[in-house]
Amino acid sequence: MNHDESQRSLAAIIENTPPRPHHTALLEAASAIRPECQFSYALSRGGWFRQGGVIAADGTRVADNLESWAKGNAPDMGEFLDQYAEQGLLVTRHVGRTHYFVGAYGKAPTDFLQLEVEELQEVLYRRLIDTDNLPDDLQEMLEPVKPVLIEAQPVGAPCYRFRRLIDMRHMIARLFNDGRNSGLQRLMYDWSHSSAAIRGHFSDHWVVALREHQDRYRNPVITASLVSRHARELKSFHWNPSLDGADMSLQLQAFDRAAGYPAAWYFHLVAGTITPSKIADVVVRDLNHKFNYLPDTEDALIRSWLATPYSV
Repeated sequence: MNHDESQRSLAAIIENTPPRPHHTALLEAASAIRPECQFSYALSRGGWFRQGGVIAADGTRVADNLESWAKGNAPDMGEFLDQYAEQGLLVTRHVGRTHYFVGAYGKAPTDFLQLEVEELQEVLYRRLIDTDNLPDDLQEMLEPVKPVLIEAQPVGAPCYRFRRLIDMRHMIARLFNDGRNSGLQRLMYDWSHSSAAIRGHFSDHWVVALREHQDRYRNPVITASLVSRHARELKSFHWNPSLDGADMSLQLQAFDRAAGYPAAWYFHLVAGTITPSKIADVVVRDLNHKFNYLPDTEDALIRSWLATPYSV
């Protein structure tokens, strides 16, 4: 089964699978479709929502999509308000979370599939029309500055929606060929030449967050960033100008223990904001003064980064 067929099959199964704690049924389906990978749950990101539909005051569904319904029924705002202003219509929205699942199929850090699945629930959001402040036009009704909010009661059961299945090896090659996100390819190279590579796969510790938009010429653009699977366990460094030697070594070791793999402090220097960039200067200064608390692999990485810094 090729990649496109896998996506279609997996999407159909996922969207007919009710959400459950730990996503057991979803993981079984994904692993059955792509048996070369044993998918595992990585992390979830939430706090977003999408526009929903229209519900009558008695709970009857009027429309699944507010914007399409309104544009088809409001060629004249005055007539629309005459017909609907006193009906007490309610607007819903879909509250969502994105779940990330990963499955490695090779030893290289890019050799993994990343499955992204949205979990959505439609809830009541606001009144369609504020009778004390009637909208002047359609846009004001669709996106009121001061909406009349109502209690976010569910109007439907939670459901899964397939987002995408990514072969990260192909995606990172594509990003590099497009001339963007070259730092991500360099980070993968650094990972394969670090102590981290012998303590598990890259996907055991990170997911790749992709964003798509259009440039000013309306060409599709994809950008990538890294999200740590251990962010909740990590704490910022206790930085001060005199930090060096044994104290620095202890902080690096503590950070790596919390992250669960060696050289984590270095990858969080490149891929995030937890490790301050000043750490690089202090570590290399220590190394030059014969404080040999890093293995040769990380010694080479931090010297290379300090000579040519990059970020993801």
